[in-house]
Amino acid sequence: MAYSEELVLSALQKVKYPGSDKDIVSSGMVDDIKIDGRKISFSLIVKKETDPFISSLKKACVSAILTYVGQAAQIKGNITVKTSRIETEKVKTKPLNLKNNKILPNVKNIIAVASGKGGVGKSTLAVNLAVSIAQQGFSVGLIDADIYGPSIPKMFKVENERPTVFKRDGVDLISPVSSYGVKMLSIGFFVNQEDALVWRGPMATSALKQLMTQGDWGELDFMLIDLPPGTNDIHLTLVQEVAVTGAIIVSTPQDIALADAIKGISMFTGDKVNVPILGIVENMSWFTPEELPENRYYIFGRDGAKNLAKKMNIPLLGQIPIVQSIREGGDQGKPSALDTKSIEGMAFTSLAEKVINQVEQRNKNLAPTKIVEITNMDGCSSN
Repeated sequence: MAYSEELVLSALQKVKYPGSDKDIVSSGMVDDIKIDGRKISFSLIVKKETDPFISSLKKACVSAILTYVGQAAQIKGNITVKTSRIETEKVKTKPLNLKNNKILPNVKNIIAVASGKGGVGKSTLAVNLAVSIAQQGFSVGLIDADIYGPSIPKMFKVENERPTVFKRDGVDLISPVSSYGVKMLSIGFFVNQEDALVWRGPMATSALKQLMTQGDWGELDFMLIDLPPGTNDIHLTLVQEVAVTGAIIVSTPQDIALADAIKGISMFTGDKVNVPILGIVENMSWFTPEELPENRYYIFGRDGAKNLAKKMNIPLLGQIPIVQSIREGGDQGKPSALDTKSIEGMAFTSLAEKVINQVEQRNKNLAPTKIVEITNMDGCSSN
């Protein structure tokens, strides 16, 4: 069978830019199609080299060609990516409608949820905290900034949702997905669930910026940012782009997790970043069997984060037990915080109350956080 340009274009019309209802052909993203026997090549036109969806778009294009043109088509490795200078210039002439040139101008409090170590339940805690704060009558947003391992869509059972993109004043905006009173955006909405994101730092940080600047967040009392483990480009990008009200550090009681938690605290409180620590949350504090609700088994050690909080003069915001229903709630997309009468539900309600109180005290007693400005390759300063 002879391949034709029309057949290739028809196949590529099945591919849509993530978050958009327009296909890449009608969007003018396909150019320079060449067909040499079974070999098919073309250029994918994007607005900027750091577009976070380049990898997933190329994979979608390959899949569309093999599915709708033919399995024998030689397309893998034959898609080149180009940037459109004209489109880039157009974007530059249409700045985002930001109040006083600020990102998230209508968000009262921006809270970073961080951990020095992976596997401590940070995302589970961020989800349940967001739901608990919303249950108390506040407007809440949640950004899944764990670009390489987004899990929040699944925890809300909205992993199959695709946020819509619309224009306002000539600017593309993304409508957040809402669930249980929480508005959220995650890179997980824009990529296949099975795909591993193999991105360099600039692509990951560009994705975070896009979620913050292009999300149609409206007015929010609280915006929670679920950060990836450790201290890396994502953390630095966050404090460069927005004035973070405060950070919550999540850790388990064991020494190895606490050692990394200290590094996270040090990063936020250092002179170059200077973000207040609202407190520490000790997760997986003890195991309580469902059939023996009064029993406590300290699997990961006892009061490790509690003692660290006392030592560093940082508030202990809560101790969350290991309860089977917390894990089940995350897997089923029904956060445990929804059941306010359960042991775990009451723990998350108490946590939310303490976080709200700490934010109020922080805003009353401390000056607003300043955005961090990079001054050279070796360091940064507050702006």
